[in-house]
Amino acid sequence: MKNENLQNNYSTFAAKYDQLFDSEMYQSWADFVKQNVDKKTKTILDLGGGSGRLAVLLAKSGYQLDVLDISQEMLSLAQQHANHDNVNINLLQADMRDWSDWQKMYDVIISFADSFNYLSTLKDFQETLDQVANHLNSGGQLLFDVITPYQVNVLYQEYYYNNDEDEDNIFMWTSYPGENPDSVDHDLKFFEYDTTIDGFKIIREIHHEQTYALSVYKQSLINAGFKNIEVSSDFGNGSITDKTTRWFFKAVKS
Repeated sequence: MKNENLQNNYSTFAAKYDQLFDSEMYQSWADFVKQNVDKKTKTILDLGGGSGRLAVLLAKSGYQLDVLDISQEMLSLAQQHANHDNVNINLLQADMRDWSDWQKMYDVIISFADSFNYLSTLKDFQETLDQVANHLNSGGQLLFDVITPYQVNVLYQEYYYNNDEDEDNIFMWTSYPGENPDSVDHDLKFFEYDTTIDGFKIIREIHHEQTYALSVYKQSLINAGFKNIEVSSDFGNGSITDKTTRWFFKAVKS
């Protein structure tokens, strides 16, 4: 992720970014996890878990949740959400490509909401999978999703969204092709009213996302020692086609 804030206030951006996601999507991710994990599952790590909304939902269902994210601001929001729902989740600030100092092992590791797409190179993705394998118990499961090349190259072509109906959450989102094949850059701008200047300040970031062919994802999983790789669409409820926008993966550590 490239950071191009026009003001040094990422904590504000994190809170507003957290509001973008439809709460129903978090419930769908939670349902996907519960439908696919072994009944004996106890410990789950949400990798790139951001503001912790998914972790809180799973914790409320009785699982033991840890959240790893590189952003301290997002983890602060995760703690707030956990406190609000009166659940316990452990928080770890780290880069998902290297958290070898963290010795805890897990039954299941999950990663959703494009988290893996924010890894800018295939090497980064492979290093992350290697870390996942090293932190899974034998027979442990990895569940994750990624956006597809169809989403990036077709649906995100010249994508533009403007929300100016809510004066407290004026937002602009523009997408354009990234430098590498199967990549996209999102220009996100929030306009926040500042009483000290009687005007709006812009909080801005450029988010870079990268995806690959399905065969690349499968080979990377095999390289990291995973087997029984299953791929679906629609939160595990559909088969994949050439117009699938998001792949859902399930794999088992050898």
